[in-house]
Amino acid sequence: MIRELLISLSWGLLLSLVIAFLAYRRGSLSQSGAVGAIIVGTLIFGLGGWVWGVVLAVFFVSSSLLSHFKEREKATVAEKFEKGHRRDIGQVFANGGLGALIAILSVVAPADYWFYLFLGVMATVTADTWATELGTLSKAAPRLITTGRTVEVGTSGGVSPLGTGVSFVGGLLIGLTAGLLAPLAGLLPWSAALPLALAGALSGAAGSLIDSLMGATVQQIYYCDTCQKETERKVHRCGTTTRPARGWGWLNNDLVNLISSVGGGLVAVLLASALL
Repeated sequence: MIRELLISLSWGLLLSLVIAFLAYRRGSLSQSGAVGAIIVGTLIFGLGGWVWGVVLAVFFVSSSLLSHFKEREKATVAEKFEKGHRRDIGQVFANGGLGALIAILSVVAPADYWFYLFLGVMATVTADTWATELGTLSKAAPRLITTGRTVEVGTSGGVSPLGTGVSFVGGLLIGLTAGLLAPLAGLLPWSAALPLALAGALSGAAGSLIDSLMGATVQQIYYCDTCQKETERKVHRCGTTTRPARGWGWLNNDLVNLISSVGGGLVAVLLASALL
């Protein structure tokens, strides 16, 4: 058992090294982000198995490609976000750290629900990333999820039909990936393929909406007096030190991503339990 585990972890490390190196060279990861990706990838590939690893890879590759899509058009919105598309270790752990923890728990206390929880977590981070990267390109002005008031593109808690739609598609992609690969690996019967796809789509959209709700209510948001704009940054891109405008001081974007992915994961467990 220990020998097989070490072999799996070794393969996971090798694959993660290759992916992290390519992502770093492309500019999708910072140095710390590459280290984080190696840790997360090794644990998920090595402990969860190749199906878990492919699901993680689908999230990472699709999100990285979308972060470079129409960069110029999205440049003016980037000032509102705490971090750029070059992910650091905090962003990597916020998006993949919970998945790595679930992979560890699946070995310590094996049970089917760990896979469903992992599915929902990855569906959420994929849905939320897709909504951010593509939703900012929406021609229709976003509206605050709590009040329906029209807000600037990129405002935390702002939602649009395009962003909501692509969040559903992002979660569906994760669900379809898991639904097609799990039966091939003998983890689940083929009758589980469609329910898993549905669970991925719905849990991803739900987790993304939880993220937006927290962004509109409790996430720490700052205000730049020079530019007279809200931002997630403590120091605005103009160089001005911002001041707290609303939200809880300890709750930054990475923690919001982590908490919303827990919510999406629980939704997936409930859906899978009901449908399978």
